[in-house]
Amino acid sequence: MARAKVGPTLAAMSAVALVAAACSSGEPEPEPDPRPAAPLATSPIDWNLPAAERYHRLATYPVYLNRPPAEPAETETVAEISAVTEDGNTVIYTDATAKRVGFVDITDPANPAGRGTLSLAELGNADDQPTSVAVAGEHLIVVVDTTGGDFANPSGRIDVVRIADRSRVHSIDLGGQPDSIAVSPDGSFAAIAVENQRDEEFTPDGGDEGDLPQPPTGFVTIVDLDGAPQDWSARKVEFDVEAARAAGLDTPADLEPEYVAVNSRGQIAVTLQENNGIAVIDGPTGEVRSIFSAGTQSVEGIDTAEDGTIDQTGSITDTPREPDAIAWADDTHVATANEGDWKGGTRGWTVFDTTTGEVVWDAGSSFSELAVLTGLHIESRAEAKGPEPEGLAVTEIDGRPVALVGSERSNFVAVYDISDVTEPVFRQVLPATNGPEGLLPVPQRDLFVIASEADDAEARIRAAVTVYGYGEQFEADGGVPPFPSIVSGAVDGVPIGWGALGALSADPSDENRLFTATDDAYGPARVLGVDVSVTPALIDREIVITDDGEPVTLDIEGLAAHPDGGFYLAVEGSEGADNELVRVAADGAISERIALPADIADALGSQGLEGVAVDGDTVWVALQRELSTDPAGIARIGKYTAETSEWQWYGYQLETTEHPDDWIGLSEIVVHDGALLLVERDKLNGPDARVKALYSVAIPTDAGVTGADEQPQVLTKTLARDLLPDLRATNGWVQEKVEGAAVAGNGKLYVVTDNDGLDDASGETVFLEMMAP
Repeated sequence: MARAKVGPTLAAMSAVALVAAACSSGEPEPEPDPRPAAPLATSPIDWNLPAAERYHRLATYPVYLNRPPAEPAETETVAEISAVTEDGNTVIYTDATAKRVGFVDITDPANPAGRGTLSLAELGNADDQPTSVAVAGEHLIVVVDTTGGDFANPSGRIDVVRIADRSRVHSIDLGGQPDSIAVSPDGSFAAIAVENQRDEEFTPDGGDEGDLPQPPTGFVTIVDLDGAPQDWSARKVEFDVEAARAAGLDTPADLEPEYVAVNSRGQIAVTLQENNGIAVIDGPTGEVRSIFSAGTQSVEGIDTAEDGTIDQTGSITDTPREPDAIAWADDTHVATANEGDWKGGTRGWTVFDTTTGEVVWDAGSSFSELAVLTGLHIESRAEAKGPEPEGLAVTEIDGRPVALVGSERSNFVAVYDISDVTEPVFRQVLPATNGPEGLLPVPQRDLFVIASEADDAEARIRAAVTVYGYGEQFEADGGVPPFPSIVSGAVDGVPIGWGALGALSADPSDENRLFTATDDAYGPARVLGVDVSVTPALIDREIVITDDGEPVTLDIEGLAAHPDGGFYLAVEGSEGADNELVRVAADGAISERIALPADIADALGSQGLEGVAVDGDTVWVALQRELSTDPAGIARIGKYTAETSEWQWYGYQLETTEHPDDWIGLSEIVVHDGALLLVERDKLNGPDARVKALYSVAIPTDAGVTGADEQPQVLTKTLARDLLPDLRATNGWVQEKVEGAAVAGNGKLYVVTDNDGLDDASGETVFLEMMAP
């Protein structure tokens, strides 16, 4: 079976650990720097597509802004499956959580505008839920689940709504619980997958909880769209149990159609996800032409253990694909997103020949590799279905068929040229907000719209509609920098795992290199080398932090490379006493642990050491929040003299916002041009973000206080750079955690956001490059 290629084949290289000069807690004894002779990881992908050949992100619109006037902003509201009007100007999305459909005007794709919602309570019952939508001329077809939790008696309908005035003009009973809908390219009919889904908490006789069979079985309904909506009629297409059994489908007596797609010949492709099958139906006649198994796949080189480590030595064996979304790649091939359900999921996508049922291409581990290369690996799903490919759409760009495959858990969409269905070619990765569900090409306007379903106001995750435009005509609105702005290379064909970058430091020996580090979202603790002479910036080496020869996990929030070799790490602890400066040799071995003064540690809360910088024999640190002994809004900057092991402390006045749940803190400190640069940020993100900035204070010449009970001198600060415009320029979700900053020897300032390992975060890492202040 063919294995997917992600751009060029991942390079085979020797592993490398960065070794600079050995250091110790005593007198440093520099050694020759072996780095020039050491091989480095290189990027397996050329990420730099010309503007004319890629998608540009134009806007990210949170759908809570489209809520009814009286609804509180924190009410959960999502965007799932979407459709677009024939002129390409209005996106219509389902919101099953709030039980309505929403309308967003994208006439100006860079400035989407909410046009309100239509509640299903106005169409039927307040407990009804929309599962899908489609547009047929001037009408919207809303697929409605009316089951209400009674899985043994599923029910549903379609409502036909006149788009102009949002009035219902017709309804058709479906006789079961529906899922997806697709309209034929010629507009003559619509196909609806009537799933009659299983109850995951029900235990059938002789089975386990959630097992099949759970009758009634599902089917497909075809609605002929001839004439006025009142004249539309429905046809039921049932599957032959014996044919399904002969094809090797799981539990053929209870088939559950999930997703439908229609080709130019009027053929309907249907995924039977829980049964691990695919069926092809002739739309005009309703004849089931074929039914075949989606088969199993063995995948190597993936992370399969939720152990806090990006360990890509795992594998899955003979696992059912259990495809979710399906799309026609051409009139004889379909592509499926193999999300999996109760028994399977192979973390990739597949192309099938519908005439034979044979696999002509499979992504293997490459989809998971994409997540690792771009810092979007989600460790909390490693044992389940990894990046969990769920959505899939096919469109045409510049006369070429293109597949768009969405990762529900790693929050991205991968773009592939499928001109040759037996050898798809990776082109681009597009970031989304949490839970990209609906993938909607708008080919008449060269647009692509992603609807994301995850929404949790308390965790500051909000569902959104993200708009992309293809081609150089959208370049001016496409955001700077493009995504990804930082990636990793590969060692022996395996991507360097990374994410949750909470620190940056210049490399004293190379003006075009930086160091960064992962925090405790991923273990073991590592320092990563970054080449900033290339675009995107490339993580090409890693140093594992060890104590007595054993790898350790540390919450590294600050990092400073010492000119004499090795590093200082600012390690944040869950309690004050756990905060410490850690001196590390160039090979990653811990040589010294430096505790904070006991009274300072006792006065710390859960937010402690956040940044560290080195200036000769002096080490500067930033504490994120106030000590309990200090006035509100005054954080501390610490000065540690290595020669005498003495600490002194200075005050820093934090900004304020009016948000009731917000707090402000420091997240980085940098020595530059005779001053200290400090990154200050709020806890807000998206359109709520207010404070993401770099401030400068003169390096103090007066002595600081030495105890927690002494009030420190508050240093005068000046704004060096407001980072909000830079973050907004990406046209993505404004990230909360601006965590790392460094001025490289090349005179440029670099800033990076911490993606929290995708826990309560979209996962996108923004790496900014600008001239130093």
